[in-house]
Amino acid sequence: MDRTTPLETIAVALRRERERLGISLAELARRAGIAKSTLSQLEAGSGNPSVETLWALAVVLDVPFSRLVDPPAPTVRVVRAGEGLAIPSEQAPFTATLLAACPPGARRDLHVMTAEPGPAREAHAHIRGTTEHILVTAGRWQAGPEGATVELGPGDYACFPGDRPHGYQALEPGTAAVLIMEYV
Repeated sequence: MDRTTPLETIAVALRRERERLGISLAELARRAGIAKSTLSQLEAGSGNPSVETLWALAVVLDVPFSRLVDPPAPTVRVVRAGEGLAIPSEQAPFTATLLAACPPGARRDLHVMTAEPGPAREAHAHIRGTTEHILVTAGRWQAGPEGATVELGPGDYACFPGDRPHGYQALEPGTAAVLIMEYV
């Protein structure tokens, strides 16, 4: 069982990705617009990073957000029989259960978002070519790129460029959605 803490995961990922680019701690901090001391603390496995700080670092490092916060996946992934959503055919005795969808070389992150009414979560542009897919599971969202937001309710789906400034705002209590960040 992996007992790595979230801060340790972030520290290892930041060092790995910074070294991959061959840039100094000071240079990464400058490019991301954060204090060098903040980045130093994060690479040491301490501090309390905000989602905005981590997104800024991910953009500069040109990696999906998940690469900074998600520990490496185990080599074996198990989905037990009957755990997936089985979809029957109307034309034949056939049932399809999608267990994973990701073509070779694809880069995507899967998120569950929850929010309550209040100020919008304003997101800066992500790395070039990012597309966001949102599927509302509860409540109502106002979401999308600046100047083109849409209102979405349960079961509604929207897709928009994530490489432009955009936002998310809950319009009622208990709002939730599944978000897929797709990177080119």
